[in-house]
Order: sequence, then C-alpha cells, then structure tokens
Amino acid sequence: MAETKPTATATPKATSVQAKHDNNIISWLAPLFCTLAGYAIWRFMMGSESGFAEPDKSGGFWPSHTGPKDAFHRIYEGGIIVPLLIGMFLMVVVFSIERYLTIRRTLGNGAIADFIRKVQFHLASRNVDAAIAECDKQRGSVGNVMKAGLRRYKEMIAEGSMSTDQKVVAIQKEVEEATALELPMMQKNLVFLSTITSVGTLIALLGTVLGMIRSFAALGEEGGGGAAADLAVGISEALYNTALGIGTSAIALILYNVFTTKIDSITHGIDESGFTLTQSFASLYK
Repeated sequence: MAETKPTATATPKATSVQAKHDNNIISWLAPLFCTLAGYAIWRFMMGSESGFAEPDKSGGFWPSHTGPKDAFHRIYEGGIIVPLLIGMFLMVVVFSIERYLTIRRTLGNGAIADFIRKVQFHLASRNVDAAIAECDKQRGSVGNVMKAGLRRYKEMIAEGSMSTDQKVVAIQKEVEEATALELPMMQKNLVFLSTITSVGTLIALLGTVLGMIRSFAALGEEGGGGAAADLAVGISEALYNTALGIGTSAIALILYNVFTTKIDSITHGIDESGFTLTQSFASLYK
C-alpha cells in the first residue's frame, strides 16, 4: 500500500502592520472649552455693561441689560441660545483646523500620482528596496499603505511554498489591513462637522421660537398696538439666532465637503497603490 505524504501548506504570516494608538483628547476637550468660550463671549463681550443704555448692575449668569447701543450688543438679547451657537461656531473652527493639519499630513510629500508612477517604475525594474525608499520619502497615508504592501511583496518573492495566486492574495490582504488602519485617522472628528451641519440650524430655530414667544408675551402684557415697536425689536433679536445658526451650519457643511473630497482623493490613491502591487507581482513573478 502506497504511503501518502501530507501536502505542504503555507503557514500564514502575521501582519507587519502595526496598530496606531492615538489619544483623541481634542474630541473631549474642544466641545467643553468652545461652549465655555461661547458663553464668555456672549456674557462678557456682547453683554458688556458699556454696550447698553440701561445695564443690569446686579450681574449674575444672565443680566437683564436693555437698550443695546449697537448691533453687536443687540445679539446679546437673543437669549441663552446664542452662546451655544457661538460655541458651535468655535467648534467648527477648531475641528476644521485639526482636520486640515491631519489631512495635510496624510497627503504626504509630493503628488500621489507621481509617487505611484515612481513605485511602478522601481517594481518594473525589480528594485523593491528603491520602491520602499520612495515610500519613506512620501511620508503619507498612501506611502504607509504602499510600504506595508511592499514589505509583504518582498517576502512573497522569497516565499517558495505558495502559489502565485496565494502570494497575490497575501499582498492584497496586507494592503487592506494597512488601509483599515489609515482611514479612521483621516475620518476622525468629521462627525462633529456633520452633526453641527444639521443640529446648528435646529438649535437656531429653537432660539428664534423662544425669542418670538417672549416678544408676543411682552406684547400681550403691554396690550394694544402701542407695543408694536417692542415687538419689532424682539423679532429682530430673535432672528439673530437664525442668522448665527444658518451661518454656522453653512460653514460646517462647506468644510465637511472639502475634507471628504480630500479624503476621497487619498483613498483613491490607496486603492491604486494596492492595484499596482498585485498587478506587478502577478505579471513579474508568475
């Protein structure tokens, strides 16, 4: 009876991709400090006693100043919703700067298309080390993903127990794992911009409704048409909430779309780099 020999199977290698540890403390501190800063701007700048004809000397959390001298101080009379809207605007500024710096770093050095062409040239020349050196120069997310794939690419060249298809799959898997670690870093904190885009207008509408309620309540108390001027002033003050909310939401929406477009371009470069590696290996190392 013939003895059957066990078929050699390739032992899967552990991934070379290292998880990124990032302490996202800004997502905890920024909303708190921006809200406090919004209240400080509303209370001590817009609500400065010098900006009102009849200031409330008692002070407190929400002084009842009357007779604002200019439009800036009139915003104070928009009510307690105003500092929330100011805080949300400050959040848009803070997270936009944070996302800009992060995405600029993930873009790396030079154009992504030029970087991929250089890697393709080195791979066509079978010079994997030179391709890895290009990744070190690029220093972006595309370079990080490409470098992880190239390391596995180099391992697969020396691997003798796997078929070409298995090696291509191994390279592709490495690229996918590296991509899964890079994408969250690019998309992090965009949720704040997308949330403010929709919530900002709703909060502004709430402030407007509260202002209208106060205006009509004052009209009812004073009675008759003699309070028409007070009603007009109250409506204008309530609409400051709408203006702040719509303006903040519009800016957040524009910046959100700008950042997502940048991320899409980086993601396209990552996809192209993975395709470059698998196609190069499949054609050169059959």
